[in-house]
Amino acid sequence: MYSERENLSRKLYQEILRLRLCEETLVKLYREQEMRTPTHFGTGQEAIAVGVCQALNLEDVVYSHHRCHNHYLAKGGDFYALTAELYGREDGCSKGRGGSVHLTARDKGFVISSAILTQTMAVATGSALAFKMDNSKNVAVSFFGDAACEEGACYESLNYASVHKLPVLFVCENNLYSTESPLNTRQAPGTSLCERAAAFKVPGEVIDGNNVFGIYDAIESLLPKIRAGGGPFFLECMTYRWREHVGPNFDFDVADRSYRTEAEQRDWMENKCPLKYAERVLLEKGIATESEILGWQQGYQAEINDMVVRAKESAWPNVSTLFANIY
Repeated sequence: MYSERENLSRKLYQEILRLRLCEETLVKLYREQEMRTPTHFGTGQEAIAVGVCQALNLEDVVYSHHRCHNHYLAKGGDFYALTAELYGREDGCSKGRGGSVHLTARDKGFVISSAILTQTMAVATGSALAFKMDNSKNVAVSFFGDAACEEGACYESLNYASVHKLPVLFVCENNLYSTESPLNTRQAPGTSLCERAAAFKVPGEVIDGNNVFGIYDAIESLLPKIRAGGGPFFLECMTYRWREHVGPNFDFDVADRSYRTEAEQRDWMENKCPLKYAERVLLEKGIATESEILGWQQGYQAEINDMVVRAKESAWPNVSTLFANIY
């Protein structure tokens, strides 16, 4: 028998594994050119989505950005509905209309994702305002990248949330790059995003974005304070995007793409992988065996493969609905 904490550790690892297998399956499928939607893969950033969402309640709401698959799945979104969406099918989570960057699972608390930079901060702040007006203990979470902190809406959201002490958690996934622009070309030397948030009296913390256990513990300690009216919090999670900004390739496999080196990428992939780290912790602590982990891998992959087949065979939207829900 495992302790409650050990069972939690197993669950956190299983979730990262599931997300990784889902994304890597979609990477392979995307190369077939049947998915006609720009797709931003979140390989290497799974620990943030899992660590945050596993600590939330069903009634807590999440908003995500263009690199949204991990958050959607971690909050309970269905992989079949995600795959069908990428294939443009009626069974897609957005009825085949949204593509990769416009996902939704309202019944799971995943409200929407959007490709508009910083939008998630503003709308999450709006949800938090509604929670406060309703005397609810729910929390709104906004996931965004480091480049969102170069947009005015970021600071408007921080200021409004701070002034009204709203129950919103701002989660910055700092993967060091905005498309192909590194931090040092966008932010002055010594810039601290947490210090920027602190200028609006929003407390913040920088943590390892590839340590799912540390992320979960941080969220667990923050949520009671936020629910009790303590106001917003800014969490900066340091991580790294493995694949190109949009598409299934590694940057070092693409000719004339040199904004980051292969050595840098391989260091993160081989030495700082969130999945490998979580697996190592489980094995070293005797919380799981290699045979168990292999069984989880095979089980998840079989489920994923079945959902892909179903998604490919599912119906297209009826042409009569082409202009439905257009405003």
